[in-house]
Amino acid sequence: MIRRIRRREHELPQLNMASLPDLIFTVLFFFMIVTHMRDVTLKVNYKVPQGTELEKLVRKQAVSYIYIGPPALELQDRLGKDTHIQLNDKLSEVSDIENYIKEERKRMSSEDAQRMTVSIKADEKTDVGIISDVKMALRRAGAYVINYSSTQKNRKKQ
Repeated sequence: MIRRIRRREHELPQLNMASLPDLIFTVLFFFMIVTHMRDVTLKVNYKVPQGTELEKLVRKQAVSYIYIGPPALELQDRLGKDTHIQLNDKLSEVSDIENYIKEERKRMSSEDAQRMTVSIKADEKTDVGIISDVKMALRRAGAYVINYSSTQKNRKKQ
């Protein structure tokens, strides 16, 4: 006795698209909350030097940035081409660094204030004397963890 097995044609059910807008808005809100927008407008130009032994910063919320370099092109007519220091959105002097560090510590949580790192983003042609003055001001302010920003140097294979 031969039985014929009859295969029925099954249709795939339609995909329910009713919850798709909810999912899209949920993902959109997630990225809006998590994304950190740049809050500093650069007023100095800097080309970071290259290095070989680099480490990434882990806790970015505990990092304060100091930018050092010549003024941006639109400001060079007014300020000249001398090296300037930028703290947040304003051009400053070395004497302003101590107050800047105090204000940055106030805005951080107590745990982040203890782990505070100051990242110096200096132009590769910046005079070492200016960087030394900035380091001394940071030392007076009690900011002892200093990071120097650079890019990875390409090693030539021999």
